[in-house]
Amino acid sequence: MPDLAERVARFRRDVFPAKADLFSHLATHHQPHTLFIGCSDARVVPELITACEPGELFVIRTAGNLVPAYHPRYGDGVTATIEYAVAVLGVTDIVVCGHAACGAMTALAEGQDLAGAPALAHWLDHADASRTRATAAGTPTDVATLVRQNVRAQLANLATHPSVARALAENAVRLHGWVYDIATGTVEPTEPPHDPTSTA
Repeated sequence: MPDLAERVARFRRDVFPAKADLFSHLATHHQPHTLFIGCSDARVVPELITACEPGELFVIRTAGNLVPAYHPRYGDGVTATIEYAVAVLGVTDIVVCGHAACGAMTALAEGQDLAGAPALAHWLDHADASRTRATAAGTPTDVATLVRQNVRAQLANLATHPSVARALAENAVRLHGWVYDIATGTVEPTEPPHDPTSTA
């Protein structure tokens, strides 16, 4: 990290003073309005894409923006973070955002050999439903199709989490699916399954 220390110093010197009041408020208030679940890809920066200030988004980033379906015996960091965002912080919106040229979806679409990355191969099992959806759509399972179907599959997984299911039943939260195109900066909505009223 040859220049990160200098960038931290620049933040403290040039950026922080301009937002000092905001950071002072955030030091004692944490009320994000949206849980943003995106890919770990370094090219996908939630706050940049949404033009949000610090404190507005509660962010989960995983390889392939995958959300494991809820299992009562196997809690994990993703499950705990979803529960905290919905049940404790009370976010009113949840976005699952896929993106063009996703490495995880490319590996699946092309059937890449992941023997050298067994943990990643196991993690991508959470995208099995995405492949099924893409195949059922009757179109070639290219990366773009898989990215879109993966967003829909992860929204379905998200709804299996008790905190999310309760909030949906009470109309306290809305689910949104997005696909972000890195080259153009566009964001296209992908409707959650069985929820025609949802909007991006």
